[in-house]
Amino acid sequence: MQSILANNYPIYFNEEGYEALNTFIEESKYSNLFIIVDTNTNEHCLSKFLPYLATDLTTEIVEFEAGEPNKNIETCVELWNVLTELGADRKSLVLNLGGGVVTDLGGFVASTFKRGIDFIHIPTTLLSMVDASVGGKTGVDLGNLKNQVGVINVPQMVLIDSQYLETLSKEEMRSGLAEMLKHGLIYDTAYWEQFLDLNAIDFADFDELIYRSVEIKNQIVMQDPTEKNIRKALNFGHTLGHAIESYFLENDSKKSLLHGEAIAIGMILESYISLEKNLISSDEYNQIKTTIKSIYDTVVFEENDIDSIMELLIHDKKNEYGNIQFALIEGIGKIKINESVENELILKAFHDYKS
Repeated sequence: MQSILANNYPIYFNEEGYEALNTFIEESKYSNLFIIVDTNTNEHCLSKFLPYLATDLTTEIVEFEAGEPNKNIETCVELWNVLTELGADRKSLVLNLGGGVVTDLGGFVASTFKRGIDFIHIPTTLLSMVDASVGGKTGVDLGNLKNQVGVINVPQMVLIDSQYLETLSKEEMRSGLAEMLKHGLIYDTAYWEQFLDLNAIDFADFDELIYRSVEIKNQIVMQDPTEKNIRKALNFGHTLGHAIESYFLENDSKKSLLHGEAIAIGMILESYISLEKNLISSDEYNQIKTTIKSIYDTVVFEENDIDSIMELLIHDKKNEYGNIQFALIEGIGKIKINESVENELILKAFHDYKS
């Protein structure tokens, strides 16, 4: 599978990636190597990865507790201290082996340690393969607010190997699938239509679907690396989705939602808003709603839940000049950015979602 050239770094796929990784390490003359994992990837993925790594460099495994609640500045401080104690220097290389929490946090830790050391992403979840590891965004949550602290800084390379998907639950696979659906809705009608009947998908060819998803995200990011314009298209489903995810994460009486589960809800809500703004047709909206609801369970929202989610919207990092900014679809496969939406319409979207 041909590599993809991103913004000053390559994205490799499957075994070709390990050859490129080992050649890169050998030629770059690093002083030592640190593999950042969480407890899940340490248990399930590290043993799959290490046999491919061919280097004489001193290699240390740095682990932190898995889960979105640990994607915070306190974990970064712990990792910075561990790197210091283990002798990391400006010529050290960090390999982030894991899902989106690992690539987001590990990339931020590397980008800020000694004013920045090189890092490489090896994503192990579907979500991180098609989204988190591509595009250069790194960062951590601030309390329950998603990705409030971070930097845009690209890795030396990304290595995507679908064998790691064997370690995932069905729920984690569905979480990653949400971002793939999004890529079709905002950019490629034909790609979206491949998911209209999941039973018709040949999962033996799933690598091709992953490849296309990465290609779509990269094509958007290459046009706008720092998210001043068209890259905002990737926020479709995320304005409401992130607020929903944050609310369920902080509320002890609620079962936490995976990122993709929250984004799936956000895409339905924001598609309804697109319908009400005459950007998509009723047929398009019904297709989107029916397709997404056939994959993801419907979540119950009480009135007080919606009120709390609306309050969280105020803190969304995509807001500008005090206004909540949405990326909405303008027909399936097209996007319209910087759309302001009144609260009344957001509330109508939640009520429609229940039906």
